[in-house]
Amino acid sequence: MFNNYGQSFQEQRMQQLMEQKQMRDFMRMYTNLVARCFGDCVDDFTSSKLSEKELTCSKRCTLKNMKFNERIGQRFGEESAKLMEDQARLAQ
Repeated sequence: MFNNYGQSFQEQRMQQLMEQKQMRDFMRMYTNLVARCFGDCVDDFTSSKLSEKELTCSKRCTLKNMKFNERIGQRFGEESAKLMEDQARLAQ
């Protein structure tokens, strides 16, 4: 069976599973980021607000981790492209 866009139910299900996995991966990355930056930067629990030092540390930590994850994504994309090219060459 196909839907209005020509996708089979299997393709739709696969797409749905991939989206769920991406969401889980994102949530895991976010949770790890929060835990790491909180653990590294927040050490004064006498106030309900972050100190200037804690705030600066948290921003730097977050930016550093986001850049790190972005770079990993780029490298993964590069390696995936190389792998696909290699497989295409072998298939010829």
